[in-house]
Amino acid sequence: MDILVFVNNLIFVMALGLYLITNLQWYDYKIERVVLKHHKPLWHFGLFILPFVLYYTVPEYFIYALALYVAALGTWYYRLDKKLVFTWRVKRFLILLFVITFFLNMLSMIKGLDGYSFVFLPLLLTYIGSKGAENYMFMAYKKEAQKKLLARKDLKIVCVTGSYGKTSMKNFMAQVLSKKYKVYATPRSVNTIAGLVRDVNMDLPDDTEVYICEAGARIRGDIYTIAQFLHPHIAVVGKVGPQHLEYFKTIENIQRTKLELIQSDRLEQAFVHNGVTDEVHDKVTFFGDAITNVDANLEGLSFDMKLHSESLHLETKILGAFNTINLEASILVADALGMTPDEITKGVGALESVEHRLQRIDAGGKIILDDGYNGNIDGMLEGVRLLSLHSGRKVIVTPGLVESTEALNLELIEAINKECDIAIVTGQLNAELFDKNLTVSEKIMMGDKSQLTKVLGERTRAGDIILFANDAPNFI
Repeated sequence: MDILVFVNNLIFVMALGLYLITNLQWYDYKIERVVLKHHKPLWHFGLFILPFVLYYTVPEYFIYALALYVAALGTWYYRLDKKLVFTWRVKRFLILLFVITFFLNMLSMIKGLDGYSFVFLPLLLTYIGSKGAENYMFMAYKKEAQKKLLARKDLKIVCVTGSYGKTSMKNFMAQVLSKKYKVYATPRSVNTIAGLVRDVNMDLPDDTEVYICEAGARIRGDIYTIAQFLHPHIAVVGKVGPQHLEYFKTIENIQRTKLELIQSDRLEQAFVHNGVTDEVHDKVTFFGDAITNVDANLEGLSFDMKLHSESLHLETKILGAFNTINLEASILVADALGMTPDEITKGVGALESVEHRLQRIDAGGKIILDDGYNGNIDGMLEGVRLLSLHSGRKVIVTPGLVESTEALNLELIEAINKECDIAIVTGQLNAELFDKNLTVSEKIMMGDKSQLTKVLGERTRAGDIILFANDAPNFI
């Protein structure tokens, strides 16, 4: 191996590693999901398989192919709207890959081996080594976090799950309960066992009285693992729908997975949406029917709720009739933790919108409904309904439903056709279905969102209302 081959090999392997770790981060570092569940498998062919083949079939010309590959990879990465986050896990992976590749190349030079032998091997060794190191460190961090939780005898843990609405529910609970208690809620959408372990170790304040978190899942057992780690005192299982059907196959599997949350040794009370199960349990209270007289418009939400023998009238700036389910659960949790009806009413009245979840923004004479973090049919249909309350032009920006069914996307399209003037469809996942079935006055199909700001500036004007419904990243 001469020095030119040495450098080419090192650059090539590191480029492949960058592509690999970016995809792994997107898919929760599960290689099987990167290989079998990727939304754009053609990327694998163009940015991994084809360069790999060229490396071995035309080695004498590969310096030119490498230049093209690096340029293509750089362009691909530049256009991503969800770029690689350089966490310590990512840095360890890239450093280990560099060291292993450098060592193998040095070995080739010393032993006079074929310079084109070591491409897949360093990637494989790095993945195995990184995975092993992460598993070892995770077990150590998990034990440390468990000790911290067990030592906090006064800490109440509330954990929520469901197909959708988890983050909104968590944030509503945190805001209401914070009127009486010192509350800490997990940031953003942290809902995996790894994320929760890190959160407990790094961010949970020592003076917290109520810790509120959410539990997500991709396979059976994910939520059970979280329940056995946290042992929540209060569990909330929200509405279940056809989200992630590609992983669970049936609604029944999703329901059983979500109900894993109530398997806690410290469980005092569980609130379960009545659409999930009707199986009676001595610690389970069903919810979903206590809300009446709902008035949901572009200014906010008002409703009545029966709590024990008392009827509460509540008003909030939160948008969306579907949020009454999340608010009902939040009120039940607040009641279970000792808040009075008056405290609850004031807490609900002071609620602020959760960022990117049907958040109203007034800018430049336009009304923007930012529902970018919502990806379920109920929420998206409610967003379209809110558009219908506006007298000006109605614009929707959406990739459609992700990890859902064609039937539900067609239901969304029907609502868009009925209420919207302009539909901007982003991404390629549902592009063919939307292009074929949309009948709005103006339809704009965008392969990615790189020009979205420009398009909105050109096609919208003061007086319009714009709904951003499900801001799925470009890799989906």
